[in-house]
Amino acid sequence: MMKPKRVIISRRDRPAKEPLSHELIVKTAYELLKEEGGSGMSMRKVAKALDTGPSSLYVYVKNLQELSSYVLDHGLGQLILPERTDENWKEQLFQALDAYVMLLIEQPGLAELSLQAIPIGNHAFRLSEHLLAILQKGGVTSTCAAWGLDLLLLHVSSIAFEHAARSKHGDEQMTDIQRSYQLSDSVRFPLIHSLKEELFSGDTDSKERFYWGIDVILKGIVQTNNQQN
Repeated sequence: MMKPKRVIISRRDRPAKEPLSHELIVKTAYELLKEEGGSGMSMRKVAKALDTGPSSLYVYVKNLQELSSYVLDHGLGQLILPERTDENWKEQLFQALDAYVMLLIEQPGLAELSLQAIPIGNHAFRLSEHLLAILQKGGVTSTCAAWGLDLLLLHVSSIAFEHAARSKHGDEQMTDIQRSYQLSDSVRFPLIHSLKEELFSGDTDSKERFYWGIDVILKGIVQTNNQQN
């Protein structure tokens, strides 16, 4: 009986693997983030997806935190900011932050990442420069503009993360939480009991609470700025 011939596949016949680079690592990590969320973007999983060892990644990024910063910036590359005009500067700020929150909500994993990392790169710089220019147009300068920017971006990230969490777990969990507040002991927690409806009010679709939060932060920034000048 004749033995079947072994077919030897030459390594040269395999598709050439794309050379490892900083850009490739960031793009791969971003795809894993979209597919699996924050848990999918580990150094080990990124290395596995690239068919290499985790140690080879450290030639291009210091650690997972730095990689997260670059990945977040990569995601911000899809952000379309409205053009700045001579119109109402507050309205332009609302529009820019609305575009940012929608990007974080629509791109899986970005909202979570925005609370964990500070983006590094031109896309993040473009967003910050855009918002700072609008604040400057409104007369907000120096420290108030710099620190106020942090508050506004944090507000956007928290709203987007909450929205993403609700989408992931469904409305049932929020309904159970709301029911618990409604059944709170009116003697022990009189203020919670009296505000049980207001605590969960605000139309999510119209972003009523989102815009209210921006307005409150902005009024505080402007007032503090005026007091210092």
